[in-house]
Amino acid sequence: MVEKLALVGIGKIARDQHIPAIAGNPDWSLEAAVSRHASVDGVDHFETLDELLEKRPDINTISLAIPPQPRFEYAAKALRAGKHVMLEKPPGQSLAECYTLEALAKENGVSIFATWHSRYADCVPYLKEWLSRRTIRRLKITWKEDVRRWHPGQEWIWEPGGMGVFDPGINALSILTEVLPYPVHLAEAVLEFPENRATPIAANLTFADPGGADMTAVFDWRQEGPQTWDIEVETNDGNARLSLGGERLEIGGKLFKEGSNHEYANLYARMAELIKLGASDLDLTPMVHVCDAFSLGRRLNTEPFEF
Repeated sequence: MVEKLALVGIGKIARDQHIPAIAGNPDWSLEAAVSRHASVDGVDHFETLDELLEKRPDINTISLAIPPQPRFEYAAKALRAGKHVMLEKPPGQSLAECYTLEALAKENGVSIFATWHSRYADCVPYLKEWLSRRTIRRLKITWKEDVRRWHPGQEWIWEPGGMGVFDPGINALSILTEVLPYPVHLAEAVLEFPENRATPIAANLTFADPGGADMTAVFDWRQEGPQTWDIEVETNDGNARLSLGGERLEIGGKLFKEGSNHEYANLYARMAELIKLGASDLDLTPMVHVCDAFSLGRRLNTEPFEF
């Protein structure tokens, strides 16, 4: 049975990823778009979620591709209306919001899915399996990109709840929490805040590993030229390097697997599976690390940022 879906928020990520992924999956039919400023050819357009819920009660799934700040109200309203909900990452502004949404989904008998898209990169499962049989000695995340390139003019990322550099950094954390054979927790953090912004532009994290491994992460939004999304691991039995955000895996300095950008296609396949199973998937472990970084982090001021 084909599921009817409405996409809320028609911005860059919706056009680049969500719409093509929906179109390529026979389990889904994009029936409507909700946006005050944009529309999608060939589907119903509504300016508000209330209007959608009133005029298209036949649509059972709502995918939210809007910034985290307003997302809770949209998600809560959809869940109370008995709709399945798919959340773009991060799933909310706070852990409390996410726990509330999880409870609402359970109360209303619907599915909710926190979509950590980087976990669904092609090479992530292979690194996870490789690490399951080894002892980690050192792990280093380097996640550096150009905010002007990936978030042109998007002021919401610099406002409270927007997370700043943790908007991409949480992608790395979603991979980390997926591939590690055991949980770790954050021990230290240094966050760099532009003088004119409320969220950080860079972060250095140190994790406490129960086995004593040296485990760190560096996030930076000031990278020009080539972009870097790497996770390097040294173990008792060889080294591995996951790069391109999870699309390329090298083991022992040699190419082990090279994939393609199937992340959002895999997300929509997973959402269809959850609905069929009557299940939800709201893992919040990547967000726990972000919240801990803001709690533990030593704040440093840096030069103002302007687009």
